[in-house]
Amino acid sequence: MSVLERLFDGQLPQLVMFDLDGTLVDSVPDLAAAVDQVLALRGRPAAGIERVREWVGNGALILVRRALAGSIDHAEVDDAEAQAALADFLHAYAGGHAATTVYPGVPKLLDWLRARDVALAVITNKPERFVAPLLEEKGLGHFDWIIGGDTLPLKKPDPAGLLQVMASAGATAQRSLFIGDSRNDVLAARAAGVPVVAVSYGYNHGRPVAMENPDLLVDSLDALI
Repeated sequence: MSVLERLFDGQLPQLVMFDLDGTLVDSVPDLAAAVDQVLALRGRPAAGIERVREWVGNGALILVRRALAGSIDHAEVDDAEAQAALADFLHAYAGGHAATTVYPGVPKLLDWLRARDVALAVITNKPERFVAPLLEEKGLGHFDWIIGGDTLPLKKPDPAGLLQVMASAGATAQRSLFIGDSRNDVLAARAAGVPVVAVSYGYNHGRPVAMENPDLLVDSLDALI
């Protein structure tokens, strides 16, 4: 019996929902390149990959605000300046995702779930327009539902995306699972009443995701098989 089946009392879940950045793919190199282009346009020094790694997870606008602030605390950033920088960021990030890589274990788990007719969804705070092309480019195949950070009025840690997908799939909370890498993912799953698995390798603002108390912590997604 697989770890996943043991988590669901001997059954497979009906629906598995995934975060994207930091869970399925390491997108920070491309995000950092776009951030650094925004900063260069403003005559500012580059932020670099390691700083951007601590800033991602709350959507593009918050990432840009943190870049302008040079800190995770972005309260003092002017809103108009942030919106202008966001437009530059979206343009830069649309240029491609060549440096984004799929984490080991991801394709194996996705293929295993698809072979067993488990419904699959991606729920991310990344703008929706980038999600399907990125998944296709990285060979991650078909997902039944995609929810981006701008698909609905609210994004994670609000559970709205999870609840919408569960309703569309006709799946109960008890037969659904969310897999992510951050506090936002754990909070969204808890608010939706859904079990949550966290991966140890993702982005959580520099804080070990184990501190968020997921139901299960894994070092690779194929450990669930």
